[in-house]
Amino acid sequence: MDIASLIGLLGAIGMIVGAMISGGGVGPFIDVPSILIVFGGTFFAAMYTAPLPVYLGSFGAMAKAFLPPVKKQDEMIMKIAELAAVARKDGMMALEGQDVPDKFFEKGLQMLVDGADEKKLTQVLKAEIGAMKVRHEAMQGCVKAWIDLAPAMGMIGTLIGLVLMLGNMADPKAIGPAMAVALLTTLYGAFIANVLFAPILTKLEYYTAYEVTYREIVIAGLQGIAKGESPRNIQDILAANLAPKDQAKLEAA
Repeated sequence: MDIASLIGLLGAIGMIVGAMISGGGVGPFIDVPSILIVFGGTFFAAMYTAPLPVYLGSFGAMAKAFLPPVKKQDEMIMKIAELAAVARKDGMMALEGQDVPDKFFEKGLQMLVDGADEKKLTQVLKAEIGAMKVRHEAMQGCVKAWIDLAPAMGMIGTLIGLVLMLGNMADPKAIGPAMAVALLTTLYGAFIANVLFAPILTKLEYYTAYEVTYREIVIAGLQGIAKGESPRNIQDILAANLAPKDQAKLEAA
């Protein structure tokens, strides 16, 4: 669980709801026509920005902003150093069946066992990173569609509300509901874009960058094993990707 994402979301919503309550309650801020225009309109408008499987899959991807896969770079570097020691002592075949932290690492290790050279290993694993980035960008594109379209739907709702209000100036009872649609749609659009989806997009982009770095470290480590470099040299090279405090932790371990 990403505590920062959870606390940030609940805190932001809490501050907004608290301001509503202090101003007289949440009731005046709930309007069904505005909800249909902004939430419903954005949902369906965003749907045709991507193929349906990608759009539906984007909701699962958004959950990773709160439940990201835990992959620790320092532990992975230590594991690579251990495997390098095994390969130097007993040969590449001794790496067969070794426990590794993820499937990407496992695939690269199996390629070494199967006799793949450094060039082929790098080519295949780099291609996997490229494919992963394409998948992530497609999902993030759906999230960005919500950010772009929600304020636009809010503006459409505002215009609808103004038209209804101006068309019923002779009826004072009709002005209030029309004005509510005009203002609340703008509020809902800003809320969806800036409170819900923009932070999720930023967090997903961060995790994509982290995953790319993680996988590139794996490739560099496997390249070192393929070359027969010493475990210490491999660890020192890979540790350069870590923050200073993490490097110190790795040295201590």
